[in-house]
Amino acid sequence: MRRTGNQRRRNIATAQTTIPSTGDLLDLVERQLDDDKARDVIVIDLTGKSSLIDYMVIASGTSQRHLGAMAQHLREKLKQIGRRAVAVEGERQLDWVLIDSGDVVIHLFRPEVRDFYDLEKMWGVSRPPMREAAGLGASAAM
Repeated sequence: MRRTGNQRRRNIATAQTTIPSTGDLLDLVERQLDDDKARDVIVIDLTGKSSLIDYMVIASGTSQRHLGAMAQHLREKLKQIGRRAVAVEGERQLDWVLIDSGDVVIHLFRPEVRDFYDLEKMWGVSRPPMREAAGLGASAAM
């Protein structure tokens, strides 16, 4: 069965009304990263600095397996709220996983890879103190 142009436009319009606001999307990402025990989470507000995205979220995982699980959980959550075309890069290597959900881009790093690329410095944001260096556990510093 073939749909007419009007039917396709109507379906697209219906799908777009269920997509949450950028703030709701950011809240969902932050909650999921907290649930997955991501480390050193930073949110960089790029509103007015970038025409492509509003927020960049940077977080670290403890291992490649941890990064893979966080990426999978984020992809599932984004799909549940209607973000079907989420681009994910780096899932094979699991050193740096980039998840592009539209207005919010998420970077998941292994700690040594995050240190090497130092995205925070590029955007003029200071990193939180490393929890391991301070001897703090995963639930501390929040």
